[in-house]
Amino acid sequence: GFLTRLQTSAPTTRTLSSSNSFSQNIPSCLWKLGRLNHVAIAVPDLEKAQSLYKDVLGAQVSKTVALPEHGVYTVFVELGNTKLELLHPLGEKSPIASFLQKNKTGGMHHICIEVDDINAAMTELKKKKIRVLSEEPKIGAHGKPVIFLHPEDCHGVLVELEQA
Repeated sequence: GFLTRLQTSAPTTRTLSSSNSFSQNIPSCLWKLGRLNHVAIAVPDLEKAQSLYKDVLGAQVSKTVALPEHGVYTVFVELGNTKLELLHPLGEKSPIASFLQKNKTGGMHHICIEVDDINAAMTELKKKKIRVLSEEPKIGAHGKPVIFLHPEDCHGVLVELEQA
């Protein structure tokens, strides 16, 4: 009967045809996104934040580095698959100082994604009406060129692109 037909019918396998492939919906670019490099967190007390990650959570934490060009002190927390960047204001004109005035306890400041060609990315993003917050790439915390994209153009997230 019915049960015998179910047991003897061949199983069917569905495969996605290449026309339905996700990758075909991505426009071709002269540059490519890479891996998540880090998530940056603005902190009002850098020593306390370092202690949390190092002493409480057991992470490997870098020494504090001053980046006067960016108006920040930075500390990196190694996580294996990515990093956290702890940011603290350096000087009164620091963008982190204004962030902390609005967010007294700190919080996520930006994400950083690697790209294989930062200049091509910058040119193409400008053509696509994505605002880049500087005219030219600046040297970031890792000694590599970086740019920041306007959060209003990136669904409320400040996005940093870093040359891989």
